Amino acid sequence: MNSYNSIAGDVKLGKDVRLSKFINLYGCEIGDETKIGAFVEIQKNAVVGKRCKISSHTFICEGVVIEDGVFVGHGVTFTNDSYPRATRADGNLQTEADWKVERTLVKEGASIGSGATILSQVSIGEMAIVGAGSVVTKDVPPKAIVAGNPARVLRYIDEGTEDDNAIE
Repeated sequence: MNSYNSIAGDVKLGKDVRLSKFINLYGCEIGDETKIGAFVEIQKNAVVGKRCKISSHTFICEGVVIEDGVFVGHGVTFTNDSYPRATRADGNLQTEADWKVERTLVKEGASIGSGATILSQVSIGEMAIVGAGSVVTKDVPPKAIVAGNPARVLRYIDEGTEDDNAIE
């Protein structure tokens, strides 16, 4: 670690995790051999699996679980509240007691393109690909290639083809 990072004492780092400068990690768990890019924040109660790549400027909030072998592009944002508010009905600032974390799951081997926004309460299936700039508002099936706002299935990855990772 270095002086440019903020790594809280409650962070669980796996073996051979690689951390860039200017990151903020607290209360989270990072699996073995995962690489975290610059300007990434990962909040408490978030989990990143083994051998993942989290690219720069990404925000992973509380309640997000990322399984093994997942690629997250630059500037990806996750959310954990469908109806966020700063204040309660009485005008006072909300506290953690005033809302419930909504979960998000990214399954093994999925890839999320740069600039995507992943809304809460969704699951991104195994080996799925989310196109750059997409807004994911509902579950993504395994091996689906999705893109757009809202993200829609463009096609599915066919096993054994040379262009498995190509987006049309």
